[in-house]
Amino acid sequence: MTESKSIKLDSILRDLGSFVVAFSGGVDSSFLVYRARRIKVRMTAVTIRTPYMPAREINEATEFALSYGIEHRILDLDFPEIIRHNPKERCYLCKRLLFSKISEFASENGYQYIVDGTNSDDTGEIRPGLRALKELSVRSPLAEACLTKYEIRELLMKEGIAVWNKPAQACLLTRIPYDTAVSGAMLKMIGRAEDYLFEKGFPGTRVRLHGEVARIECLPGYFSKIINNPEREQIVEHFKKLGFRYISLDLEGYRTGSMNPEI
Repeated sequence: MTESKSIKLDSILRDLGSFVVAFSGGVDSSFLVYRARRIKVRMTAVTIRTPYMPAREINEATEFALSYGIEHRILDLDFPEIIRHNPKERCYLCKRLLFSKISEFASENGYQYIVDGTNSDDTGEIRPGLRALKELSVRSPLAEACLTKYEIRELLMKEGIAVWNKPAQACLLTRIPYDTAVSGAMLKMIGRAEDYLFEKGFPGTRVRLHGEVARIECLPGYFSKIINNPEREQIVEHFKKLGFRYISLDLEGYRTGSMNPEI
């Protein structure tokens, strides 16, 4: 079943002919650009660099593109004032801006389509950004081929592509409550805190900001390691140096959408 879906994906990509891929460096978009490169269609992977995207993700996207000979461009975008206060429609507004910029790049360079890494699972979730993609006629080949996240990871693993087990990613604004004025200092605190936890061996861990409180969401397997000395004391000390006053460990662990239960 998975193989037939991957064959369908290749067919969709060939029919598109030429396109720009919105490339975050995550599992889905990495699989998409890898597959497009393998079947030799005209394609450029475009990554948008904003103040609220973790620098580590930009670097990983760049490294992946270099590793597989994928044409890659990074476009810079300043912090849009329309989402400065982290409104509830943030994802929709942000996607409109990001994909409008990608659309300009596509038009200037003679590409016919814009595609993204939305997979079949994503279409069943609450994702306001999908409305923006529909409005801008962005194609989602993975979803069109009915590929799920599990199947994409499985295909990457079979190909020996290291990102197959990479944790899910999201912009740093998802770490901050809605209707909160966002500053560069807040984003740096969160980014540096998550980088520290990544380096300590806790990939995929989120640091949610609530005023002076850092709420750490991690995978269940990390709980005991974090709370046992010396890890706990080191994390607390480092976070306080970054500017957090209180550091808490969320006993529910990591889950998507924890900042928007009312939506």
